[in-house]
Amino acid sequence: MKTADVIVIGGGIAGASAAAELAGDGARVLLLEMESQPGYHATGRSAAMYEPADGAPMVRALTRASRGFFVAPPQGFVEVPLLSPRGVLMLAYPGDEALIEEAKRNGYVAVDAAFAHQKLPLARLDGAIAILWDGEAQDIDVDALHAGRLRALRRAKGEIVTDAPIDRGRRVGGVWRLEAGDAAYEAPVIVLAAGAWSDQVAKSCGVAPVGLKPKRRSAAIIAGPAGIPVSDWPEILPIDISFYCKPMGGKLMLSPADEEPVEPHDTWADDLRLAEAAAGLERLVDMQVQRFERTWGGLRTFAPDGLPVVGFDPDAEGFFWLAGQGGYGIQTSPALSRLAAALISGRTLPADLAREAIFPEQLSPRRFR
Repeated sequence: MKTADVIVIGGGIAGASAAAELAGDGARVLLLEMESQPGYHATGRSAAMYEPADGAPMVRALTRASRGFFVAPPQGFVEVPLLSPRGVLMLAYPGDEALIEEAKRNGYVAVDAAFAHQKLPLARLDGAIAILWDGEAQDIDVDALHAGRLRALRRAKGEIVTDAPIDRGRRVGGVWRLEAGDAAYEAPVIVLAAGAWSDQVAKSCGVAPVGLKPKRRSAAIIAGPAGIPVSDWPEILPIDISFYCKPMGGKLMLSPADEEPVEPHDTWADDLRLAEAAAGLERLVDMQVQRFERTWGGLRTFAPDGLPVVGFDPDAEGFFWLAGQGGYGIQTSPALSRLAAALISGRTLPADLAREAIFPEQLSPRRFR
C-alpha cells in the first residue's frame, strides 16, 4: 500500500502541473497515470498555441494569468524558451460582421493586405472584407513544458506510477483508497485530472459525474508549397474557425477544428473532415494539398458550460476536480495548477489570479450540483 498526502489521477499537463505545484509546496504527491507514459492523449496531440485572444472571457483571463510562467519559468525548469513568436492571421468574409467585432474586442487588430502578404506571401485575400491579426499568439513548446513539470515533481520527491488505471475508489476512515490492478494507494485528497476519462473515474469512486463530454479533433501533417519554407508562417484560419493551419516541424499542421462528441477512447482522425479542411486551406493560401503525411485524432473535453471544472466536490470529501479544459488546457495550465494548489492547500488565492477576476466559485463543480 502506497500512501501520500495527495494522489493526482492523470499525468497530462493538468495533472503534472498540479502535482508539481503541490509537491513544491511540501506535500507528498503520488501521480497515477493509466497509460505507459504521461501525456499520451490530449497533451501529446495538442496544436500547442498560446492565444490570449481566443476562447470565452474566463479562458482568456486564465491564459493571461499563465503568461508570466511561460515567459519566466522557475530557474532550472527548462533549457529552452517555452514560447516562440507565431501570430495568427484571420480572414473574414461577407456575413461575418458580428464575428469581426467580437474578434476585435478580444484582442485582434485589423490589418491591410500589404501586412498580410508580408506575413504570408501566398495568402489569397480575394473576397475578404477584413484581415485580422493577433500578434500576441505564440507557439508553446509542449514537450519542454510537460517534461519540466514532471522533473519538478520528481525533484520535490513526488512519485509517478504508470500503467495504473483506476478500477475502484472509496473513502474509508478519512482517506481515499484507490485500487489499480493489484496495487492500492491511499491519500486524504485525490485530484481528478484524467481528461476525457474524468467522469468515468469519478463514477468508479462513487462520485457523481459533472457531465463532461469528450469531443474528437482531427489533425494532419502536410507539406508546404514546393521550394517555399513555411516555418515563419503565421497560423491561418477563417474567422468562423472552420479549419486552422500552422507550421509544425518544418511542415504544416492542418485541422478542421471538428468537435465530434465521442466516448473516451484512443481516437483517430476523420479523413472526410480533413479533406474539407484541405479544400478550405487552398481557398485561403495559394497552394495545393497533395496528401496527408500523417494523421491523428485527439480528445478535447468540455463541461456543460464550456468552462474548466476546478475545486472540491461538494458531496465527496477530499475529492478535487481538475478537468474540462475544453482544448485550452496547455495554455491555461500555469494558472489552473496554481489555483488548484491554493485551494487544496487552503492558501489565499494568488493575487494575479484575483486581478484577472478568476475566483474559485466560478469554476467550482458545485455549479453542476
